[in-house]
Amino acid sequence: MSAFGTPRPRRADASWRARLAVVLLLLTLSAAFLTDLGQSRADAVRCERFTSQSEARRAVVAPALGKRVVVIGDSWSAGLGLDDAGDAWTSRLSGQVHVDAFSGSGFSRSASPCDGSWFGARAARAVAGGADLVVVAGGLNDVDQPVGAVRAGFARVMRAVGKLPVVVVGPASAPSRAGGAPEVDTLLADLAEAHGAAYVSTLGLDLPYLEDGLHLSPEGHRAFGDFVATRLEVLGG
Repeated sequence: MSAFGTPRPRRADASWRARLAVVLLLLTLSAAFLTDLGQSRADAVRCERFTSQSEARRAVVAPALGKRVVVIGDSWSAGLGLDDAGDAWTSRLSGQVHVDAFSGSGFSRSASPCDGSWFGARAARAVAGGADLVVVAGGLNDVDQPVGAVRAGFARVMRAVGKLPVVVVGPASAPSRAGGAPEVDTLLADLAEAHGAAYVSTLGLDLPYLEDGLHLSPEGHRAFGDFVATRLEVLGG
């Protein structure tokens, strides 16, 4: 008791509160660590699956004769969500079509957590066998990426393909990412012009999608592919 009869604060209570605060902090950090670890494992599994699908996709070449067309793209070109990846929109193009696609990838390096998946990292490999035309299709995975990253990635692609003729196919207005698609479309159109590549905008297309609002249905792939094929004919590609 103090001289005035007031109980003194108990040091044990203060110590208990301090220990409790430390325990709560450790629990919070542990939860964050486990969340990050779980996300890392999920990313690793997804990247492994996408890598396998990408390799299988590259092995499929349209049996048609004619010019060699190389497509560098994302999940749309990979045919993600289709029963047969060979039915992706690229199947509507004429010529010997070679597809180098990786789901989740884009122009920017950080669009996907999978190492070496971005367009710039795959472009040189994609055109190693030569090409009469290079079609680079994507952009939906770049809607949340810094403009500078998209610019740098685009330049990397163009350096890799060298003097080969290039047509860039921009993003359509997929419902789940429609808000960011117009900005990416404008950016890619400007970059294509600056680098001497042709550009095909697909923003105005009314396409059917799967339930995720991001990937095309089989009908959507046919409509998208027919549109791009027609535009390539107009461009002389």
